[in-house]
Amino acid sequence: MSEAKKFRAGSEGIGARGGEERVDAAAGGEAVELSGRRAGLWADAWRELRHDPLFLVAGFVVLVFVAMAAFPGLFSSVDPRACDLSRSLAPPGGGHPFGYDLLGCDYYARVVHGARVSIAIGVLATGSTVVIAVVLGSLAGYFRGPVDTVISRLTDVVFGLPFILGAIVLLSVVGTRGVLEVGLVLVALGWTTMTRLMRSSVLSVVNADHVSAAKALGASDARILATHVLPNAVAPVMVYATIYVGIVIAVEATLSFLGVGLQLPAISWGLMISDAQYRISEAPHLLLFPGLFLSLTVLSFILMGDALRDALDPKLR
Repeated sequence: MSEAKKFRAGSEGIGARGGEERVDAAAGGEAVELSGRRAGLWADAWRELRHDPLFLVAGFVVLVFVAMAAFPGLFSSVDPRACDLSRSLAPPGGGHPFGYDLLGCDYYARVVHGARVSIAIGVLATGSTVVIAVVLGSLAGYFRGPVDTVISRLTDVVFGLPFILGAIVLLSVVGTRGVLEVGLVLVALGWTTMTRLMRSSVLSVVNADHVSAAKALGASDARILATHVLPNAVAPVMVYATIYVGIVIAVEATLSFLGVGLQLPAISWGLMISDAQYRISEAPHLLLFPGLFLSLTVLSFILMGDALRDALDPKLR
């Protein structure tokens, strides 16, 4: 080979390597920029939330109820199952601010311990739903084609089932209706909306430049999903999940009120409201206190979700 050809070959090699280095540098720079943008988005959102009075109040209420569910002994030292029939339906007073129920049990202690079951179902069912939605929505939005078709049609079929009616039918054929059974039914019927939301969010991210650059550099699909797609697509799901906790708690109370939810000897706000419906006129405190705690919990989660949505959406700032 002549000296001129050797020189041209070397120059081409240097140019090719330089091009690869420029691509790598561009992809790396873009990844750093996007990482900083994600961090900036959440940091900006937190700055907004710290000065939002509705979020702060709602967050404080949620923290109180979560602490009540986790450590009921901090709020009441009375055994909620220790009953005295001589105090049946006694009104509030005498060191018992919520009065007594039909069996003569301290109603404040039962309301406090009822938070555990209601909030546990809301958090566990929502967490399981988020996992299912993130996995199925990511697969459908990223791979598209047959994978998207199968997942989308399955989602449509389940979405077509009425939520409350479907839960009533499924729970009616279950022998024992505890926290696990009720939670599984709510997960089985409630994952569709969140999955659709995740799929739409992934579709809006998957064609971004940084995802294309990662594919061109040979990154695996799992790495692209975990590193480049999910961090940019999961925010809408987190917002909806915050609201969904309150929805699940309300649905559990509704099912228990209808007699197809939790069964005794469980203690939940829904069961307490169900028992109170026949004695509203003679003992209104039986409905007032569990209904108040239930409403405050559901409202607080919804307000937190609304505030989080407003903080994460730049158009609403």
